[in-house]
Amino acid sequence: MKRNWRRRIIGGLCFTSALFIFQACYGTPQDMGFDLYVEGQVKSKTTGQPIQGIQVSTVNEGQYVFTNEEGKFDFYTGYADRFALWFKDIDESENGTFIDRDTLVENPGDKVYLEIELEEK
Repeated sequence: MKRNWRRRIIGGLCFTSALFIFQACYGTPQDMGFDLYVEGQVKSKTTGQPIQGIQVSTVNEGQYVFTNEEGKFDFYTGYADRFALWFKDIDESENGTFIDRDTLVENPGDKVYLEIELEEK
């Protein structure tokens, strides 16, 4: 009786481990075709130079990314006929102070590219 009980626990743990490894290798199923790829670059309006460290966030989903050294950003978001993006300078001490900006994207395809210019305060 004890042996049968142990065998069931070990068998269950092995099966659970196999499922975990499968998910780690192949990921979870995605809603293919319903995601929107958003990419772009943020520059200073006065100098034309890229700005690093600007927070780019979606209003409806609450996700965000930061611009890299070249001022570029990219992320996937859920598809919508229109959505708003916010551009915020949250690390004012590193790259100066820029005025926050929002933009509304309407009727996007499956990919959106934005070039945003921020004004200095």
